[in-house]
Amino acid sequence: MRIGYPCINRTIGCTASRTFRLSSYSEDRLRDTVRENLSCLEKILAYNKKHNLLFFRITSDLVPFASHPVCTFPWQEYFSGEFGQIGEYIRRNGFRISMHPDQFVLLNASDEGVLRRSIADLEYQVRVLDLMGLDDSAKVQIHVGGVYGNKPASMDRFVKQYQMLDPAIRNRLVIENDERLYTIADCLAIHEQTGIPVIMDSFHHALLNNGEQFPDLLQSVRETWKGTDGIPMADYSSQAPQKRMGAHAEQIVADDFREFLAITRPADFDIMLEIKDKEKSALEALSIAKGDPRLVMGSPEET
Repeated sequence: MRIGYPCINRTIGCTASRTFRLSSYSEDRLRDTVRENLSCLEKILAYNKKHNLLFFRITSDLVPFASHPVCTFPWQEYFSGEFGQIGEYIRRNGFRISMHPDQFVLLNASDEGVLRRSIADLEYQVRVLDLMGLDDSAKVQIHVGGVYGNKPASMDRFVKQYQMLDPAIRNRLVIENDERLYTIADCLAIHEQTGIPVIMDSFHHALLNNGEQFPDLLQSVRETWKGTDGIPMADYSSQAPQKRMGAHAEQIVADDFREFLAITRPADFDIMLEIKDKEKSALEALSIAKGDPRLVMGSPEET
């Protein structure tokens, strides 16, 4: 079990997701922005290594407009050395890495244009992980998508359009349940037709389920992950007080996380904390999990 957080570190004073307006696009601006983003990503990983936060979600904005037709600059070749160096650091220090496209990536879209743009974005994110030389345990997680007035048909369309993807994308994709439309059971049903691994989001499950208890689904989800996929990934958060249902909390609630660890034992999975204060809550979670036999501890001599 590794513990981590997504995309942004609030401590180190830089961001790996700098971008700019499409109207301001130029190759020089793209090069400068990507260079700064990659430099910041290196700093984030160094911070995470120092603090034993070994699970990290890389921002989708690492290369702005990478999947947009405006971007004809060969960023893959130009920054191949930097990507390779970051990937070597990730492998050497035992990190687990993921990426997560935004909500506009809809693999079960009925609109051909939306589908085409969604696949282009998935190709970009998979390319980032490939350039880093990461194995198939580095995943790109997506939601099933919309319902479009007919949930069974939309699930069938996901299956059909997933099966049309390049194997390089299929090998990295995983699906997660959401809080409004698709339950863990729905994701498991899609897995049965595709083989796609399932991520359990505990917060989403609390908001949308079929009456199942979270621990009772752990084994079924575990079986969706084959050996080359690594151990399962799980997302964890809790409800922000006095905000709309589904809003993520600003800080970790220690007692809730302690209970989450207790009810999921002995199942082993890597935990992504989708909590807004990022590394601060991740560090507290790590402290709470101290002594849990599932917890992976990095080697201090590795840098």
